[in-house]
Amino acid sequence: MGTTSGTHDPGDIGRQILPIPRETYSGTALYDAKDPDARYIPLRQLRPPAGAPNVLIVLLDDVGFGASSTFGGPAQTPTAQRLADTGLRYTRFHTTALCSPTRAALLTGRNHHTVGMGSITEMATAAPGYTSVRPDTCAPLAEMLKLNGYATAQVGKCHEVPIWETSPVGPFDRWPSPGNGFEYFYGFLGGETDQWYPTLREGTTRVEPWGTPEEGYHLSEDLADKAVAWVRQQKVLTPDKPFFLYFAPGATHAPHQVPPQWSDRYRGRFDDGWDALRERTFARQKELGVVPPDAELTRRHDVIPAWEDMDEMLLPVLRRQMENYAGFLEHTDHQVGRVVDAIEQLGALDDTLVFYIIGDNGASAEGTLQGTFNELISLNGLSAIETPEFLASRLDQLGGPDSSPHYAVGWAHAMDTPYQWTKQVASHWGGTRNGTVVHWPRGFSARGEIRDQFHHVVDVVPTVLAAARIPAPTTVNGVRQAPVEGVDMTYSFDDASAPERHVTQYFEMFGNRGIYHCGWSAVTKHRTPWQFLGGPAVAFDDDVWELYDGTADWTQARDVAREHPDRLHELQRLFLIEATRHNVLPLDDRTYERVLPGLSGKPRLVPGTRQVLLPGMQALLEMHIVNCRNRSWSLTAQVDVPDGGASGVVLNLGGHAGGWSFYFLEGRPTFCYNFFGIERSYIRAPSPVAAGVHQVRSEFAYDGGGLGKGATVTLFVDGTPVVAGRIERTEPIGFGYEYTDVGRDSLSTVTPEYPAGDNGFTGRIDWVQIDAGEDGHDHLVDPADVVRVALFRQ
Repeated sequence: MGTTSGTHDPGDIGRQILPIPRETYSGTALYDAKDPDARYIPLRQLRPPAGAPNVLIVLLDDVGFGASSTFGGPAQTPTAQRLADTGLRYTRFHTTALCSPTRAALLTGRNHHTVGMGSITEMATAAPGYTSVRPDTCAPLAEMLKLNGYATAQVGKCHEVPIWETSPVGPFDRWPSPGNGFEYFYGFLGGETDQWYPTLREGTTRVEPWGTPEEGYHLSEDLADKAVAWVRQQKVLTPDKPFFLYFAPGATHAPHQVPPQWSDRYRGRFDDGWDALRERTFARQKELGVVPPDAELTRRHDVIPAWEDMDEMLLPVLRRQMENYAGFLEHTDHQVGRVVDAIEQLGALDDTLVFYIIGDNGASAEGTLQGTFNELISLNGLSAIETPEFLASRLDQLGGPDSSPHYAVGWAHAMDTPYQWTKQVASHWGGTRNGTVVHWPRGFSARGEIRDQFHHVVDVVPTVLAAARIPAPTTVNGVRQAPVEGVDMTYSFDDASAPERHVTQYFEMFGNRGIYHCGWSAVTKHRTPWQFLGGPAVAFDDDVWELYDGTADWTQARDVAREHPDRLHELQRLFLIEATRHNVLPLDDRTYERVLPGLSGKPRLVPGTRQVLLPGMQALLEMHIVNCRNRSWSLTAQVDVPDGGASGVVLNLGGHAGGWSFYFLEGRPTFCYNFFGIERSYIRAPSPVAAGVHQVRSEFAYDGGGLGKGATVTLFVDGTPVVAGRIERTEPIGFGYEYTDVGRDSLSTVTPEYPAGDNGFTGRIDWVQIDAGEDGHDHLVDPADVVRVALFRQ
């Protein structure tokens, strides 16, 4: 709604029904506008109630409680510290332990299963709590604020769109803009993207990064640029209109990529390993007061290796992984600082309610026990390739444009100090407790203080609404709304001793589950993040529950289940009650079955074995292309070759970290297969194709006999074979997250034989057809590998 009219103050209008009904003129209809009685109430632009603050929500990705210096960690976060020094640090703020669920809960104020996001979108099922489809009864915060007169924008990561709706044809009613209430969106869809070569969208339109890494491009910096530009324009053109900016950089999710001047700041700081780092971080946390003086450091579980047990040859690589990550986090905080600085330069920071949530879950333990240089290698189940010698030979490239790295599990555990476990483990605080800073100088008088009340990400929406004096709507766009499930946090802003009001909260992810109630927590870990399949699954009823008394044991270090069996049983019953209320049931610890559309009940994005792509089609992801893995397949293109010969890309999949490309070089059709950046195979026609319309074809004859085997590739011109060549090994699971465009290789290039950017096909492409053969071996794919790809990309 853009305007409203009436005699009352806009702050007094009813706001329970959204859009706010427009007043209509009910007086006498006059003939002549010059009549003195032809007077009407002037149109007025809709605004929130007087005093409503601007709102900035910052959500980082995969940052554990013990990572940032603001909460005792090794990575310097001066922006978070600056806001904390003049604001509040919340030490018991919680997320859901996973990406999509946390974001859905944050943006709606309802628990993740209530809004159908019981897992990541890739693992959606038909069960109500797991569909990944937000019910219309749960309007998001952005929609509420927009319909109350706020300007709204999301910049950064969005992993809440059902995967079957992510293609360029939508539908778009669950994208940030227009469907989720944001008037402006700039960022990427999905769990992760390359920081150097991101898959970007502006609104629903695909856009290009402004430059290459060599020219200074980095995604986090680009996102900050866009956020700053939006805020400045908003406040200059409509200074009386408050804004809601949701800034969600993809950092520090893998791949951990950052300019070397940031990672170099940490040279030598982690030489003594992750166990020693936990001890140092814990001591700093006590000094800062973000854990009590009597808190205990939880033990490192046996499945996480000790630093002293790691291969001596790996140690330099492991140290550099952590230096790289710490630099990545500091670099990300710096970009947040640029946004905060822009708001301050506009004179608006004192009137801005800032939530700086340092992580959407605990640190990620998805980088294997030794870490990885190219995460696609480990995601494809080929970790044996990354020997200590292999990793050491690429040490100087780690974090740069030629790498896609992730750190080892031991570092993730250290980043969750002082708690047990990591991301995905919703049972323990290591997976769910994230340091959070709240800043609002005009809204509260407390400065530099700590708040220990228990809170959860669902509490952000009711807090923002309360600060803006906007009621939670009863109806949005004609749909009756479900209650907001979070708790307003404003009671704690100026009262450190105020009794906490969020007294009950359930947690569940992949069967890992827990319940918090009035200081006590009962938890059970059902599955370890980096262990997928193998061995019989534990029945839910056989899971061992632990009990922790939070009033005496801050870190969940002492299990007192045996001492208090009645209390444990009471909390177990309470978990079932909450699980029933919020659509958690049926509990679902399936993995492979939830990824596959046929078994999970979600729509299939690309049916069949034939696909025709036409000129102008772009921004397709690997999931939008017919499956050609572990089978024979062919690519046929009808092209018009210009006089003098053709050059450029016809079609490609993937990029520098792995993929294939069919292109013309000096007039000659060429097929390149890039095996994870390790080796490239070329099959090239012996002579150029003459000018005119031709059909060019590559036939990929898979060897068979298992997964990731070799193939013979034959190139044809107008049905005549012109050359054949060998590819000795292929990828079994997937090539990553770069865009596929008909007629060019748009981000990082599969091969250095053509340049980045300027590699479009110089002739005309009429159509490109892909046919997947019937000799597929995907039935041999290890289900654990399929799940690993789905989970590690979120």
